[in-house]
Amino acid sequence: MINITNFEHTKLAIKNWQVLENESWCILGRNGSGKQYLDQLLTGTLQPDSVDEFKIPHADKVGMVSFESQQEVYEHELKMDASDYTDANDIGTKAKDFLPKDKLNDVLISEFGLSHRLESGYRQLSTGEGRKLLILQAIFNGVELLVCDNPFDSLDEASCIALSNALERLSKTGINVLLMLNNRQDIPAWCNNIAFIERGQFDVVGKLESDETKRQLDALLMPVSDNVSWPTNMQELCDFKHDYLVKLCKGKVQYKGVSVFENLDVYIKPLQHTLITGPNGSGKSTLMQLITGDCTQCYSNDIHVLGYKRGSGESIWELKKDMGIVSAELHRQYRVNGDLLTVVLSGFYDSIGLYQQADQHKIEIARQWLEKIGLLAHQHSSFRSLSYGEQRLALIARALVKSPYLLILDEPTQGLDELNRHRVLNFLEHLSEQKHSTMLLVSHRKDEYLSIFEQHIKL
Repeated sequence: MINITNFEHTKLAIKNWQVLENESWCILGRNGSGKQYLDQLLTGTLQPDSVDEFKIPHADKVGMVSFESQQEVYEHELKMDASDYTDANDIGTKAKDFLPKDKLNDVLISEFGLSHRLESGYRQLSTGEGRKLLILQAIFNGVELLVCDNPFDSLDEASCIALSNALERLSKTGINVLLMLNNRQDIPAWCNNIAFIERGQFDVVGKLESDETKRQLDALLMPVSDNVSWPTNMQELCDFKHDYLVKLCKGKVQYKGVSVFENLDVYIKPLQHTLITGPNGSGKSTLMQLITGDCTQCYSNDIHVLGYKRGSGESIWELKKDMGIVSAELHRQYRVNGDLLTVVLSGFYDSIGLYQQADQHKIEIARQWLEKIGLLAHQHSSFRSLSYGEQRLALIARALVKSPYLLILDEPTQGLDELNRHRVLNFLEHLSEQKHSTMLLVSHRKDEYLSIFEQHIKL
């Protein structure tokens, strides 16, 4: 299937890599390690400067499903949105239209948990559902090599198991499955061949069950000590004069007669860090959007946020000035051109892009946060030129830069490698010690259920 020897390119080097038919591979790499160049190699868009042997499947036989490919589809759907020109809401391309008509009753669709979503528009799907749809599309198009970049991110435990089982079956039916992963914990037991990429250098490590493989991965993924001081706080919690940050009484959200949740009471006091869990589709992100004001049904609910009763004449900007927000939806919407420093600075103004001159003090704090997340050297790099994980780190810094009273984190570690994921979790533990920001965390990963969370809401 793949036979590469002494491949050399300015962005990627592979000494020796063979993939046999029906073999499954897992390639581990940190954020910014160069996995995207391997993607480009396998899809035929990156050619070697020199190579001794080079055999890969033809590009039309390779299916590539990644955060970047999902973003391309999402942006295309936005461009095609005709809601502004018609009386009806344009849901865009329906999920079923991504699939061949003769495959709409295929058992794989139900195994992927998408049977009930076929009439939904692509933009209405969650990140995880959109990823599963594109995997199905690739399978039904007859690919020989399926490359999945972090396919288990943002999926609940049951969905991870179902997707893993489906991919395992594929690997036995003539489709080679290649997983690009950021975290060792996500390696399925059936994916036994392990390779590692770091700074564009690709190396085969060995078999998953091998003690030598485990030793090498421990060495390659050893945490780097962080001696960078913490950035300056912009405001103090003692300035907040209300008993509750969030107070929702008998909350209810429904769409087209279908209830997302109802009779939901949520009370969050200052420094009462709250964990929110539940399966995909249980309403976690909807609850977050109800609090931020991005769900318009906040006006039909009895909800107080940061001292304001929603619908009493307050503006969304009055609320968001004391919020920091990280979510997959914000990441998808952050499509403007700009460098990394601009992205972090935009957190002071709750804008996507920067439309006013920031003062020197704010610029200095933004740079402190870039240094803290290890991206100061990229401060003038284009945001969109960075890897998905590096972009996510920048959006976390954007949320933290103004020292918000309420920090809303909807699966913030999505797309992060295990080192950066633990770095973010350490951020949260440090923030709890500062006794300033109150955190709301949505997560599917049980190793993110930190002891700092005093309240656990299960939807």
